[in-house]
Amino acid sequence: MASVSSLGIGSGLDLNALLANLRSAEQAPLVALQQQQRSYTAKLSAYGQINSALSTLQSAATALAKPALFQGLKAGSSAADVLTAKAAATAASGSYSVNVTALAQAQSLAATGVASTTAAIGAGAATTLTIDFGTITGGVLDPVSGQYSGAGFSADSTRTATSITLDASNNSLAGIRDAINANADIGVTASIVNDGSATPNRLVLTSKQTGEASSMRIAVSGDAALSDLLAHDPTATQRLQQTVSAQNTSLSVNGIAITSATQTVEGAISDVTLTVAKVGSSTLTVQNDTASVQAAITTFVNAYNGLHNAASKLTAFDADNKSAAALLGDSTLRGIQVRIRSTLTVAQPPGDSSLTMLSHIGIAFQKDGTLAIDSAKLTTALGSQLGGVAQLFSGSAGTGGYASQMASLITGMTDDNGTLTAVTKGINTTLDTLGKQYTATSERVDATVARYKAQFTQLDVMMSTMNRTSAYLTQQFESMSNNSK
Repeated sequence: MASVSSLGIGSGLDLNALLANLRSAEQAPLVALQQQQRSYTAKLSAYGQINSALSTLQSAATALAKPALFQGLKAGSSAADVLTAKAAATAASGSYSVNVTALAQAQSLAATGVASTTAAIGAGAATTLTIDFGTITGGVLDPVSGQYSGAGFSADSTRTATSITLDASNNSLAGIRDAINANADIGVTASIVNDGSATPNRLVLTSKQTGEASSMRIAVSGDAALSDLLAHDPTATQRLQQTVSAQNTSLSVNGIAITSATQTVEGAISDVTLTVAKVGSSTLTVQNDTASVQAAITTFVNAYNGLHNAASKLTAFDADNKSAAALLGDSTLRGIQVRIRSTLTVAQPPGDSSLTMLSHIGIAFQKDGTLAIDSAKLTTALGSQLGGVAQLFSGSAGTGGYASQMASLITGMTDDNGTLTAVTKGINTTLDTLGKQYTATSERVDATVARYKAQFTQLDVMMSTMNRTSAYLTQQFESMSNNSK
């Protein structure tokens, strides 16, 4: 069969336009399927937004339903630069006058200066350096020499003395420093300070722990030179100079003297931990943490309003463009909205409080369907009836409050058998079916158009052949006519 290079070239007809029109007509069902797919995809996306808003509301409700939220206490300091505090839930409310007179500090001892940090000290014989800790008692400290006279030493029985070995490999000042720092259990940090004198290099030993019970006692055996440099017993020979004394934190709480080995003070006030920062006075108050409760209530209200606004947007109608949002008239969403609002409008059992409705604590529905908070009324309720507010949201034994009920309701909507889960599953199933229909219809349209094209091609070939035959016969007839003349 003869072929044509382009449709219509043989017949002179606009077969390409005709084929395009036929294709458009055949594709009409595809357009309808695409419109359905877009509609259901928009609904699926809309339900995703609703699910997200419900999740946010559920998280806020779950937090607000916890009884511990309403049992929290807050410790506040009138001078936060002097001290801060943290109260456990079991602490008692009250006000305390705190006066900090001293801060805990770690003892530092400095050795006599030497000319070189790398020169060997002593003969290099194996030497044992032992450090233990305890409290220096009594005696008099010479502020110039930094040494005690007539003092006693009470070893800390909770800490074991630790030893290191010095020999020819590490008997320089730098070697001693490194050997001490290499032993994490020794409880001391070593450094070298240059004081600018003729023998400027001084080994400085600092306890890793603060407090009076962390004063150092150092015994050296094996090399006389090292012993002359480092041996230090507050009750006897003292080769080192105390540059910083071991000291406890000292404070008074309502006039009662308190000490602590660190700047963290526990037990001075039952179930309250104090952290002191500097010497000074402060008034410490321990009271109900109503600020956290108010923040949780605000988060809950905002989450409800977020859901309401999302639903309003997804059910709106644009009169100017005459277009409807994805869930306009949707019964599932309407049902969700009704159930959630109903949960927040049913009165709670009075229990030990007269608070039974959200409006009793300053939370009310507005004309547009959102919730609003009267901050002054809520603050008053939290200050005078915190237990009632707790019951209103978290409920009492056997009965859940608004927050508990809301969290449970949303769980029922979004779990595997929930309303929202069921409708999204249905949409996904429909989209899957539409996808299969689209594929099948598209294949059928392609086959039909291919058949039309083949028929048009045959028509073109046939018309081309007939045109050539007609032209040939016309030529012959004209020739015969000329010959007869």
